[in-house]
Amino acid sequence: MTAIILDGHVHAQILIDNIADELDRMPRAPGLAVVLVGDDPASHIYVQSKIRMAERLGLRGEVELLPHDAGEGELLALIERLNARDDVDGILVQLPLPAHIDALRVMAAVDPSKDVDGLHALNAGRLFHGDDALVSCTPLGCLRLIKSIRPDLTGAHAVVIGSSNIVGKPMAALLLKEQATVTQTHIHTRGISGICRQADILVSAVGKAGLVRGDWIKPQAIVIDVGTTRVKTPDGGYAVRGDVSFDEAVLVAGAITPVPRGVGPMTIACLMENTLKAAKARAARLH
Repeated sequence: MTAIILDGHVHAQILIDNIADELDRMPRAPGLAVVLVGDDPASHIYVQSKIRMAERLGLRGEVELLPHDAGEGELLALIERLNARDDVDGILVQLPLPAHIDALRVMAAVDPSKDVDGLHALNAGRLFHGDDALVSCTPLGCLRLIKSIRPDLTGAHAVVIGSSNIVGKPMAALLLKEQATVTQTHIHTRGISGICRQADILVSAVGKAGLVRGDWIKPQAIVIDVGTTRVKTPDGGYAVRGDVSFDEAVLVAGAITPVPRGVGPMTIACLMENTLKAAKARAARLH
């Protein structure tokens, strides 16, 4: 028996169709501004994917580019201008930022009501308190994929590998909110393979190709692979690999995301959903 493959494009399209229906009822198109600092090729690809999706839906997407050597003050001034603009409902600062810029200070500068990446401390705190918040897009997309297989997570044992502010921590908070029992692991966790074998739901987000082997996985578990690592192939090229050894895991798991075509499309769809949510909330406050 092999696992159900959770095709991110299929699930993302369902969400996109729902967003499109809601956008048709909006008095104006929401605006999304993506801030990109530097010339990292992967970041440019990610940003273009987000803007293409925004334009496809009819959102007003724009990219604010700053050079790699831009100062932190210049970036903070740009964010302040975007915060003040009435035609911008969502602001996303593409990570990673250059080493000379304090990412936490930058995230703190974004208006929490426009923080469509869910990284402001106020939104993170609301999530951990179980309150309504703009939630980080990748873990939100992961939760949607998990619930497509298991709608009720009450009492399920979920193991999260990774404890980043972007994925690991908000993923654990979302699962707790769903009444799952959550074990959060990280690079210093001892006996991690044994912990993973207890998981009904396993989410890995560390960016280490092939970390999770087939014998780490409980039979019929839901496995969500957030990792993306470029690895060299025998022909001298590169391929993108996830944290999970897919060929092994697919023979054990009940459902699994591939890499690519798994979590990535859901991340972009959830960004569009967050932008719509932010626009609706701002419109309600203005009226």
